[in-house]
Amino acid sequence: MAAATYMPKRQNPPTEQEKKSALDSIQILLRLRPDQPFRLCVVADDDEELIELPAAAAPLIDILEAIAAERGITLIVERDELTTERAAEILNVSRPFLIKLLDEGKIFYRKVGPRRRVRLEDVLAYKEDIARRREAILDQLVADAQEQGGMGYD
Repeated sequence: MAAATYMPKRQNPPTEQEKKSALDSIQILLRLRPDQPFRLCVVADDDEELIELPAAAAPLIDILEAIAAERGITLIVERDELTTERAAEILNVSRPFLIKLLDEGKIFYRKVGPRRRVRLEDVLAYKEDIARRREAILDQLVADAQEQGGMGYD
């Protein structure tokens, strides 16, 4: 079976019926065991087919939650390479700041002609590392404030 190529496209906001359908589907999918494959019955016109989805398809719940909450969804295959513009967008930084991170070796990249390409998994690893460091700093600030006493953190 040939791999389907997914081309990102902007979706219209969900209708009230689509939001209700997403919420109903979430309730059913939440009953499933997250480590087990599951089967769905797909019905289109007069055609009905039972398909089995792997346990790795459980993030469908996240997509349905986003639909129900009218939030946007962007799907990116983890092994995809990103442009510097897209990588900067994911990190919520400017492109020049991202280029500085790349030049400093903080995020791996490769050159394709004159352009830089960044693996999504490297961008996400950097983002997780920054979040861990930020959390540690906040924990230290709270500990310092509690040690000082009288600052409302007791």
